[in-house]
Amino acid sequence: MLKDDIVALLPDLRAFARFMCREREAADDLVQNTVLAALDKQIQFEAGTNLKGWLFTIMRNRFYSDLRTQRRRPTSIDTDSAPTLAAVDNPEATLALKELTSALFELNPQSREALVLVGAGGFSYEEAAQTCGAAVGTIKSRVSRARDALALIFAEASIPKDAIRPSAAAANILAQCAQAGRRVALAA
Repeated sequence: MLKDDIVALLPDLRAFARFMCREREAADDLVQNTVLAALDKQIQFEAGTNLKGWLFTIMRNRFYSDLRTQRRRPTSIDTDSAPTLAAVDNPEATLALKELTSALFELNPQSREALVLVGAGGFSYEEAAQTCGAAVGTIKSRVSRARDALALIFAEASIPKDAIRPSAAAANILAQCAQAGRRVALAA
């Protein structure tokens, strides 16, 4: 049943949304809106096709549509709210994820999106190309350039600057990311 298949893909949708939105609440809203849109338009889904790709395409289109809408509206700043802190079992993993996330957001949006789809989303180049509405060669190029840029970012960060260096875990994630065809789990 389609609803059960969508529920099974919620962790993947949430991970992709987190890299697109950068904020947990916004990512959760995006996932919820994506699922609502998918359920509303479920008659348009062709059985036997790639449900994950269909959902990611809905999410991507929704994200960019919401982004265009937000640009037209003034935003208010709520100074009374503060981010919620959570206890973490493995602080080194959290540091590595923050370093990687920070490095990913230094990439241009198209390269970041392609890398997250192929590297973390488990999409083939063909599926990522279909999701992004781009040619397969374009996606391969974006992923390659993103990997090279991440390597450069971490290489520059490894030069001692005020004794701040990327953690070994982040360097390990980068090494895994750089291996062609290897998928890396980017979100927890």
